[in-house]
Amino acid sequence: MSDTERPFWETKTLEAMSDAEWESLCDGCGRCCLVKLEDEETGTIHFTDVGCRLLDGDSCRCRDYPNRSAVVPDCVRLRPENIAGLGWMPPTCAYRLLAEGKGLPAWHPLVSGRAESVVDAGVSVKGRLSGSEDAFSVPELIDRIRVWPGRWPKAARQGLRRNPRN
Repeated sequence: MSDTERPFWETKTLEAMSDAEWESLCDGCGRCCLVKLEDEETGTIHFTDVGCRLLDGDSCRCRDYPNRSAVVPDCVRLRPENIAGLGWMPPTCAYRLLAEGKGLPAWHPLVSGRAESVVDAGVSVKGRLSGSEDAFSVPELIDRIRVWPGRWPKAARQGLRRNPRN
């Protein structure tokens, strides 16, 4: 298959992608929008099942994406130059996978052609949130620490390939 026949994520580096291509890599799982807590002694990042105040639990998308940094000042904007240094990104994240030289899994909407495939594979946070961060105190957040956001769901492990570009 020639480069013109292969999908952009297999032929372009993250840095070479257009804004539209970059944005299309997001599978809409919502895992990166979960509240994360850092253990001050070890530096370990722990995911919770609590969403950012802007995370829509049904669509698993940001309610105010264009203005997210103004509303949530610590919202991290993913960029090709910072993705490799964000070790807290979920292991299923397309940005992380491509930065690590891996391909997109079969359930990713760009591969499957279906946005619902993220939910079907068990990757999405849809139906798994305990609420918004505004509803929890710090001690309550500690009680909401979960391991599943930092792991591959069993159904999602199928179809992970190496990126042919590498």
